[in-house]
Amino acid sequence: MDDIENITIEYQKSQSRLQALALQKAQIAAEKEEYKKALEEVEKAQGKVYTSRGNVIVETSKDEAIKAIKDEQDSIDLKASIVEKQYAEAAKKDQELREKINSLIKGKQ
Repeated sequence: MDDIENITIEYQKSQSRLQALALQKAQIAAEKEEYKKALEEVEKAQGKVYTSRGNVIVETSKDEAIKAIKDEQDSIDLKASIVEKQYAEAAKKDQELREKINSLIKGKQ
């Protein structure tokens, strides 16, 4: 295979990685929204509050539920920043590969 074919294959892999990371970003955004809504609901709750522990739903205090949700939000925020960094790096590599392909094509003309 020549350079254009190798770089094209690498570019296709890069595109797949970008799509996978974009999907992860969307999933994380949806999770963040779910936890935001859960926090709002728990904060305005009156009386008993329940949370899930594995496959079991148990009663908990409002403060414990809020703390658990905030801990999950922190975890998701960390995951989001990692995926965002990976996406930026992948996008940069994708752009570099695109430029290599274009320069190789122009060089063959």
